Formats: sequence, structure tokens, C-alpha cells
Amino acid sequence: QVQLVESGGGLVQAGDSLSLSCATFGRTFTNVAWFRQAPGKRREFVAGLNWRHGNTHYADFVEGRATISRDSAAYTVLLQMTNLKPEDTAVYFCAATDLGETVMIVVIEDGYDYWGQGTQVTVSS
Repeated sequence: QVQLVESGGGLVQAGDSLSLSCATFGRTFTNVAWFRQAPGKRREFVAGLNWRHGNTHYADFVEGRATISRDSAAYTVLLQMTNLKPEDTAVYFCAATDLGETVMIVVIEDGYDYWGQGTQVTVSS
């Protein structure tokens, strides 16, 4: 059974930094990504990583403020965010999918087969 578990969410102030972690429990995937869902809004792509090749992709709204990385030895994917804004408030989800050998990074929600339960990030002004 595939399991993804997020951690690291919490309450921060605008301008602060935060690091989220996604544990994959010994599994590797073609893509691991972070999505977020704010109240009343659709879930949206934040950042994605191609595990084997290491290439990354970011949504425009976090470009320059976020870094996604993998710790292959720990089977963990990190999302580090800086200069957080109140509009970053959302539940952040880790997602993963197997696509075989490819360098691509999926950016749509339907492209991911496995999801974590999410972790709440709240940014106060």
C-alpha cells in the first residue's frame, strides 16, 4: 500500500519561511509534487520534482519563493517556502505518480495517483 505523509505545516507570519516534508516510506516515484487547496478554491499545483532526473517545475505564484528537493536516502521530498504571504494559506498536499522513464513533470491534479492527507499552512498578516 502506497503511503504519503506530510509534515511541517503550522501558523506563521507573513514574511516567514516554512519547510514541508513528504515521507514516501521507501518508495520512489517518477514525479512527486506539492499541491495546495485554499478554502473555497480548487486544488492547485505548487511545485513538482522528477525523482530520477532531479528536474523541477514551479507554479508562477511561488517562483523564486519555493524550492522542492528530494532526500533519496530518506525517501523524503521537501518543499521550502520563503517570504510567505497570507494568500499562501491553504492545505498543502503531497502527490506522487509513476510514469516510467521520463523527464516530464505532471502539473495537473488528475495526473497523480497517490495523495497524502495534507498539512495546514496558515500565514497571518
